[in-house]
Amino acid sequence: MVDPRRDGDRVLRLGAVLDAWRPKPGAGSDPLVAVRAVWSELVGADVARAAQPVAIERDALIVLTTSPAWSFQLAFLEPEIVRGLRALAEVRDLARLRFRVGKIRRPAGTSSAPSGPRRSAGDAGDEPPAKTLDDALARLRRTVDRGRAAHRERGGRFCALCDAAIDAGATCRPCRDAAERGRRFACERLLFEAPWLAAEDVLSVVDGLSADEYDTYRRRLLQSWWDELRRAHRLHRLRQPLDRVRLRKLASSFVLLETRIDPLRLEMDSAVRKNALGALYDFVREIEAVDVPAE
Repeated sequence: MVDPRRDGDRVLRLGAVLDAWRPKPGAGSDPLVAVRAVWSELVGADVARAAQPVAIERDALIVLTTSPAWSFQLAFLEPEIVRGLRALAEVRDLARLRFRVGKIRRPAGTSSAPSGPRRSAGDAGDEPPAKTLDDALARLRRTVDRGRAAHRERGGRFCALCDAAIDAGATCRPCRDAAERGRRFACERLLFEAPWLAAEDVLSVVDGLSADEYDTYRRRLLQSWWDELRRAHRLHRLRQPLDRVRLRKLASSFVLLETRIDPLRLEMDSAVRKNALGALYDFVREIEAVDVPAE
């Protein structure tokens, strides 16, 4: 029979990993290596025997499981697992898990990887493996619940958006980053579709957008558009195919955002337009003169 005091200590340590753990920086920067190094410590030995991370695709971690039942059950714990993994700098943008069923190959030497937290003597293998899937998941849920309770008792706070354990503030870093990305995307899309809008109009439409953020996004967007037009110009000289529809829209948005002029007052051959496009003016006029076949 497991000593309840030792069991409780172990649960609190693993709960801290899930809710307040901060990894020590490692020498490697590969996201998947970083995740694999802490996986067993994060989810527990029982879950690690039946589920292993195998790849990262964009904002999703691909987890290989031994059966559809494991995939189904772990999906309910996805928010807790993602929250713990996002403490790693290498996967701060991780948003979800995707499960695949297959044969798991046991990784060797994971516990000694440099980028994971240190394991104290007796942590591994001092508890018998769970007999059933439900038992293993119940252990993980108890771990999460006790860790969160311990964090709350210590005066810790929880993110207002995702309920992750935090030390201070209203939201966690991943949620703040996600909110910033959302504002940037909304602002950039609006500037592309309606570049004639004044700054105050954009600020009133994009919730939470500050004037400093608007200026930063606008400058970055203009530079990005200019670089894309220059690359298209080089490809055109090499007689490579171009997306002329997009380039026409891009050039138009660039001129309007750069000059802040009313589109109704902007003439195709105006000096304002020539000055804005500079050396690319003739190229833009050429792609504008070519008819694009209707689909």
